[in-house]
Amino acid sequence: MSRPFELNSPPALSRSSADRAETLRADPERLRARWPDARVVLMDHRGRVPAHVPEHGPATLATRKALAFGDEPPAEAVFLGEWRDSDHWALPGEPDPAAPTARIGGGWGLEYEVPAEGGELWLDLRGHGDRFDDVSAGLLSTALALGNWHRGAGFCARCGAAARRVQFGWATRCESCGREEYPRTDPAVICLVHDDVGVNGEQVLLARQPIWPPGRYSVLAGFVEAGESLEGCVVREIREEVGVEVGGVRYLGSQPWPFPRSIMLGFAASADAAAPLRPADGEIEDARWVPREVVRAAFERGTAGAEGFVLPRNASIAWIMLRSWADAEP
Repeated sequence: MSRPFELNSPPALSRSSADRAETLRADPERLRARWPDARVVLMDHRGRVPAHVPEHGPATLATRKALAFGDEPPAEAVFLGEWRDSDHWALPGEPDPAAPTARIGGGWGLEYEVPAEGGELWLDLRGHGDRFDDVSAGLLSTALALGNWHRGAGFCARCGAAARRVQFGWATRCESCGREEYPRTDPAVICLVHDDVGVNGEQVLLARQPIWPPGRYSVLAGFVEAGESLEGCVVREIREEVGVEVGGVRYLGSQPWPFPRSIMLGFAASADAAAPLRPADGEIEDARWVPREVVRAAFERGTAGAEGFVLPRNASIAWIMLRSWADAEP
């Protein structure tokens, strides 16, 4: 007898194996003492980092020696954690504008033109998150999330005065009233809706937003509202976006999605495929039920075929949700 499907593997951005070493953020003497042996992850204004990308095997962050940036952590340095007894930090940095470029495949099956210098490629998390090894994916997710937060955390939410970084990038403190703020994460649900045939259904509900590249389809998602449960958000979002009522809502897994500061909470649910689909005007351009064998073929193909659609790939949790459902029995 079939069982409800589960994720085949952890989502691409949930594989972190570095120690976040939270207690060290309040230990400046210890962090400064270890700075000479620390490593630094550079990140440019587009969220790209230099990486070693072998022909076979995962990509790894191309870190720099910390002493190249001074005798102690600069004010804008953010402590990311420890890996193999070495502290890791993030700092802003840009590739050489005169550097040559290279083309590399990434999210949605698209090709990206990226800076290529010194045997390194500057890659971003959204387009290439699944290429990185577990340690690099975790460090990069943390660095991007903190960087995005700091871009909007320069002033106090209570009195409007300037705020300065404390705890080596993990908080800010108002210079006027002393209020402390910490990085925020916005919860969002993402739900794979299958039909109510058998345990796992025979079809999956896919939709596309009008701003996506042509032919791209995925599962439905939306932000959790104030005072709302996660399960309640799933029911509401599916109803609002395609006019379908779902049941059997169950949790699958989660991953950070720092664009700019979300965590994606994955769910599965079922619905009647005979019910009319009513895509939300301005939000959903098209929605359709797709049989399992067509989803499997789309994964094998990777590009648009006769069905006219491409599935999400790469760093999105939607990829492993759809892959796991496609591999399951009805």
